[in-house]
Amino acid sequence: MDRLNRIDMLLAMLEKERDDIFLNYALGIEYVGELDVIQAEFQFKKVIGLEPEYIAAYYQLGKLFESQLKNTEALEFFKAGLEKAKAMKNNKAVNEFGEAIFMLEE
Repeated sequence: MDRLNRIDMLLAMLEKERDDIFLNYALGIEYVGELDVIQAEFQFKKVIGLEPEYIAAYYQLGKLFESQLKNTEALEFFKAGLEKAKAMKNNKAVNEFGEAIFMLEE
């Protein structure tokens, strides 16, 4: 199945389960693959609005902004994700966010 078919499938599924966190996140990932940064940003921010503890969305937003050379925005989401990861005692995520921040602040 190609990416556009996956996007259509996810959109159809979201018609029935509009606030499903995983479906919204997966759609954001597919939009990143299509280089549709506007829709990707919208989906990841929607995920955070639905579930503020879904730290993967913070990471994806950070990477999305980093890819556009919007380092201030990227750092904002990496740092927010780092704080969430620390609160959750998720050491793997703490390391990933820390590395992303380090690379941008160099």
